[in-house]
Amino acid sequence: MLKSKIAAWTLVGAWMGLIFYLSHQPADESSELSAGIMQTVLGVLGPIIPFAEETFHTIIRKTAHVAAYAVLGFLSIHAFTVSGMKKSAFYALLLSIFYAVTDEVHQLFIPGRSGEVSDVLLDTAGALIGIGLYIICRKVYFKYIYQGTMT
Repeated sequence: MLKSKIAAWTLVGAWMGLIFYLSHQPADESSELSAGIMQTVLGVLGPIIPFAEETFHTIIRKTAHVAAYAVLGFLSIHAFTVSGMKKSAFYALLLSIFYAVTDEVHQLFIPGRSGEVSDVLLDTAGALIGIGLYIICRKVYFKYIYQGTMT
């Protein structure tokens, strides 16, 4: 049990470290990364994407916020759950929101970056998605396990 707690919290810390690393990139490096992703997607799906490149670039950047914090929400609720915390979803959401706020404040000190309340809201939505997915996966998993032992 202790090993699973340590592993769960290590994953949370590592994911937070990745978010910090990506947030610490100056604006030109961050933009270059998302532009590279955008060009790859446009190369495959370009003819069917109904947006201008600039709009699509914004969508890629905002989707990255939601995805990154969905993973953080998922990992956080798991860590709180294996640690035996009651209200693990609540604490996972609080942790995710706190980290989103600190991440945006951190970006105020990075050249060309800014802290945005709208990004905290996107991050919170992502965390809620990750927490919801965890709850659903856990219910399905336990339903499958208990049905498997009864047959």
